[in-house]
Amino acid sequence: MDKVSGQKRAVSHLYPPIDPFDQRMLEVGDGHRVYMEQCGNPDGIPVVVLHGGPGGGCSPTMRRYFDPAIYRVILFDQRGCGRSRPHASVEANTTWHLVADIEQIRATLEIDRWVVFGGSWGATLALIYGQEHPERTLGLVLRGVFLMTQGELDWFYGGGAGKFWPDLWARFTGLIPADEQDDLIGAYHRRLFSGDIQTETRFGRAWASWENALASIDNDGPGGESPAEYARAFARLENHYFQNHGFLSEEQQILNRMDRIAHIPGVIVQGRYDMICPPAAAHALDHLWPKSRLHMVPRAGHALSEPGISAELVRSMDSFGRNPALLGL
Repeated sequence: MDKVSGQKRAVSHLYPPIDPFDQRMLEVGDGHRVYMEQCGNPDGIPVVVLHGGPGGGCSPTMRRYFDPAIYRVILFDQRGCGRSRPHASVEANTTWHLVADIEQIRATLEIDRWVVFGGSWGATLALIYGQEHPERTLGLVLRGVFLMTQGELDWFYGGGAGKFWPDLWARFTGLIPADEQDDLIGAYHRRLFSGDIQTETRFGRAWASWENALASIDNDGPGGESPAEYARAFARLENHYFQNHGFLSEEQQILNRMDRIAHIPGVIVQGRYDMICPPAAAHALDHLWPKSRLHMVPRAGHALSEPGISAELVRSMDSFGRNPALLGL
């Protein structure tokens, strides 16, 4: 099955396209303006969608994982990416700024509690938000779990995944001199923040290409080249967060604080062959979370667009929507 047919199969599991009933730019402080939108049922169960990256941005497809008759869906572009401004900026841009932004969005929309839905980095942010604000979290629905640990970064940027994709790994590392290859995150950081737009774009595209190529189980070689502006922003933001270890104070911070959300229902949807965020993190998370349900999708990688992952996420949201007592409603 080729990539295009796989994406078509994934879309077949989603609800029909829908337009927002509300779009706005929200001033969140520090010179940042965050794009936000709402769609679905204005009186429905609120769910906030946290996109991946850091630096990815939300998309119209993300609206379609939720029954529009049941859910009030809130999407936003995190600081520095998508339609938020200033673009590609890492100033005043940390995990804790994003957690505060999520809370500001919730307060602005006068929502008491909501479901938090996120994948990859969005799953990381969802867990951290839930642990900081459990009283505001009805439930967590996560895909492609990433816990922001050094082991996970070493896997993807230290040669682990490269053992499965040696040709693409050679392209990614080949742009860096041999004497800098012991710290590829640091080496790319120096180039992504060089101050030269052409250099930043070149290395931004290389950074994004390495990740995009490994996202889907149906990929078998380098993917298409990302648009220059998107790739530069995505790579700068992601690298900035990884260079700073997610701005977390301890290596296993998320796992060490699972007691804070032990009472909150959760769903974990994980691709068995996820090359970007290996399933060990999802398994460890599920082990420490009494109210979680782990769905290991047999033939799937990392991407939200994997057919099995899309189907399971829609099924999970439908289950909560049709049985709100599961969320304590």
